Amino acid sequence: MNGAEKLLETLVASGVEVCFSNPGTSEMQLVSAIGNNEDMRAILCLFEGVVSGAADGYARMSDKPALTLLHVGSGFSNSMANLHNARRAHVPLVNIVGDHATYHLQYDAPLTSDVPAHANISSEWVKVSASADDLASSGAGAVQASMQGSGKIATLIAPANHAWEEATDSVRTLPVPASQSVPESNIAEAVEALGSDRKTALLLGGRALRAESLAAAGRIARACGVRVLCETFTTRLQRGAGRFAVERLPYFAEQVSEQLAGLEQLILVGTTAPVSFFAYPGKESWLTPEGCEIHELANVDQDSLTALQAVANQLGAHEEADTTPAAPGFPAPTGVLSPIAIGQSLTLLLPEDAIVSDEAATCGLGIFPATENAAPHDWLMLTGGAIGQGLPLSLGAAIACPERKVIALQADGSAMYTVQALWTMARENTDVTVVIMNNRSYAILNIELARVGAGQPTAKTLSMLDLSRPDLNWVQIAEGMGVPATKATSAEEFHQQFAEAMASRGPRLIEAMVVQQMP
Repeated sequence: MNGAEKLLETLVASGVEVCFSNPGTSEMQLVSAIGNNEDMRAILCLFEGVVSGAADGYARMSDKPALTLLHVGSGFSNSMANLHNARRAHVPLVNIVGDHATYHLQYDAPLTSDVPAHANISSEWVKVSASADDLASSGAGAVQASMQGSGKIATLIAPANHAWEEATDSVRTLPVPASQSVPESNIAEAVEALGSDRKTALLLGGRALRAESLAAAGRIARACGVRVLCETFTTRLQRGAGRFAVERLPYFAEQVSEQLAGLEQLILVGTTAPVSFFAYPGKESWLTPEGCEIHELANVDQDSLTALQAVANQLGAHEEADTTPAAPGFPAPTGVLSPIAIGQSLTLLLPEDAIVSDEAATCGLGIFPATENAAPHDWLMLTGGAIGQGLPLSLGAAIACPERKVIALQADGSAMYTVQALWTMARENTDVTVVIMNNRSYAILNIELARVGAGQPTAKTLSMLDLSRPDLNWVQIAEGMGVPATKATSAEEFHQQFAEAMASRGPRLIEAMVVQQMP
């Protein structure tokens, strides 16, 4: 048995079941090993950014790592934008990157590069295997490293000769790390803060936004009269009718400052204190009010659920049925196809336990609040701000949860970054409904252009933010990749098309010709 085959056996024994791949010559032994291992599902993606984004979506919904198979430094580089997002999402992910044979590196062939340097940019754990036997044991180490805390990115670099050389060691696995407990001092500090009469809010992120943690936060809020906020871009927010609703921090810094004004205490659970997404001339980067005390109950890697429940119990906050109303029985929206109209259709039609991948950009500003009382669902967001995440994220989520409906709310400009995900959705027959918000513009950048004080825009300036001339035809793009597609130009058309998509299985795309309403 060669090193590649032994590595695959080790990964499968360690609980890894899915490989998103875009391999090259250096990975052919690994490709062969995957092909001969019945317990590893192989999913081909046509771009490395789709590979890493899909692995992120899979991890968010399964709480365990998928495998990515990438080709040398250049292939890994193509994956890095969505690895950045995955790192900010704090999810487990294992990369296997093939490299030249160790004895071939000295010749500086065209694809030679410093692969460890590339990997270190977006990975918490990086290792180059030392031999065919070490390749397998390092695979076990990579899985273990990826499961540290909330989740980490682990990258194992596999020289080609270690994949084809004979391996003799037996398969070994390593234990999954135990969850990190929160110090009792943190709990006591939070209880004391919540027992005061100071104006206080909880700020939740990471796994603190799962349903059980939200329920505990709701108990605290009702007992103490405090507000419960969540970070702007969440890894996985479980929301909808019957679940405790949190206040989401806005994207724009001045709106965050206004929302937090007057707070005297901020208790962090699974996140960090809010800062401005970018720097702006004459505006503050640090958004917590001056004089507001910050307390950390749990960091992103610690057991936020147990900590919140402990605080609630010590405060005597009893469990109560949540009063979040069920989805309202308003009529289907009519007229102009606006983001709010799309949100209303989602509220009426979203099936229970749906998964929503939100990279709707400016359109999402209207859709998100409009869906608060939809059936219970999971909402996934652009955690690291590197656009091109939404389509692959929904692909990975659908692979992790094939029994659940997945909806990708996707801005048109960022969809072009990883449009290849549509092909894999069709090939794997995933149950994903993609809604393209077609406003033929990088609308968010038009807003930011004014906010950063870059001067009066010229026609040339505006052309750099415009997605027309020629217009993207998303129906044709989707159909060319095997995904059935329709176009909606009114609220009525969208509602009908979305209802049909929710009533059927398989990939589908709706090109929504939205009329943008700027904030």
